[in-house]
Parts: sequence; structure tokens; C-alpha cells
Amino acid sequence: MTKPNADEHLKIGAIIFPGMDQMDFTGPFEVLSRVPNSTFYISWKDKTPVRDARGLLLTPDTTLAETPPLDVLVVPGGSGQVELMEDETVLAFLRSQAANARLVFSVCTGALTLGAAGLLRGVKSTTHWASFHVLQHFNAIPTNERVVTDGKFVSAAGISSGIDGALRVAAMLRGDAVAQGIQLYMEYAPEPPFDSGKPETAPQDVLTTARAAASELGEKRVKMAKRISAGWGKKQN
Repeated sequence: MTKPNADEHLKIGAIIFPGMDQMDFTGPFEVLSRVPNSTFYISWKDKTPVRDARGLLLTPDTTLAETPPLDVLVVPGGSGQVELMEDETVLAFLRSQAANARLVFSVCTGALTLGAAGLLRGVKSTTHWASFHVLQHFNAIPTNERVVTDGKFVSAAGISSGIDGALRVAAMLRGDAVAQGIQLYMEYAPEPPFDSGKPETAPQDVLTTARAAASELGEKRVKMAKRISAGWGKKQN
């Protein structure tokens, strides 16, 4: 991607939806809404407030139909994204916006929604550790890194990694110094009290409990991904 001229106004936008993980959206929003000379659009099917998976109320400011062509498309995840994987209104919106966007940025299981839209075939991608195995069913190239860039596609792993990915996107748009300034303003210098933020470092009992809690939703995602990809084969025939 050629870095845009600083004088070029950028249109950055994210979809929000019921049952999302709000930090998938609010983390990147904190970063990308501060990109100089840009406008941030918050889109859903209508302008009715939606509740995230924990009950936080979020309000879209534009509808999918009203959203202008975006330079950067942000796609969050969360348990509510499962329904989006077969929602043709949402999938058509993502395909249309991704076609001409400079960057398409998924956070957490937002990558699976892009996968269901057919946008990640042959694309290196990451997602939340509990759904990482689902990426293969969309013919993506699963890449176990916190942030992955492949052409115009940027993907961040689980929830909090959306901040890291958004800083990467900000640097791609306006340069490292701008991204560093945003990071400094946010005082984003994590010092977590525990080294249990990924499966490789979490205590075994913590990991076992977390995997058990995520297994039902994970199985649902796998079944849906297989059904969607099987449908692609039928269309080709």
C-alpha cells in the first residue's frame, strides 16, 4: 500500500453489531479516531443502539447503506459475529467496501466474518486463539502472530491485540511518528500482572478451563464455516 498524502482526507469506518466484544471496536477506535485528517464512521444496519456481549450500549452513527466508500474498514468480532457469517446484507457490505479500501483490518473473530465473505482465500491471517483453527476452513493461511499483515489485509488476534493492530494501521496511513504520538497520548505501555495472555504462557489449569468454556461456540463456528465453504464448491460446479 502506498502511504496516503497527509493532505488527503481519510474515511475510516467500523461495523458494530449485537453481541460483539466492545474492545474489538473501542480499542481500535481510540487509536484510529486520532489519525490526523480523517473521519471515523460507525456503521450498522440501522442507527438503533446495540449491546455488546457484556451489555454495554453502543450507538452507530450511519447505516451500512449510507456508509461512504472507506479507506480503512474495521471488522470486530465477538460471539455475536457467528450470525454475521451467514448474513448476506453484512457480507455484501464487506465485499463492496473491501474491494476498494486501502486497508481491511479485522480484530479477533472479525477475521472469520471476512472469511465467510470469501475475502481471506490465500491471505495470511490471525484471530482469537480459541477460533484460530477455523481460519483454514475459509482457505486463509493461519498465521500465529499477534498482528499479521498481508497486502491490504491486517488482522489482529484476540480482543486487546486490536490496539496493537490499530497502531500498525495508523503507522501505515500516516507514518511511525504519528502512530507513536498516539501511543504516547494513550500511555499504551502494557505491564500485565500475569503472563497468561496467550495459550503458550497461561497456566495449564487456566488454559483447560478457558478451552472448555469456549468449546461450544468454537464447534458452532467450525460447523458454520464448513457449511459456508461447502456452498462455495456447489456454486463453482
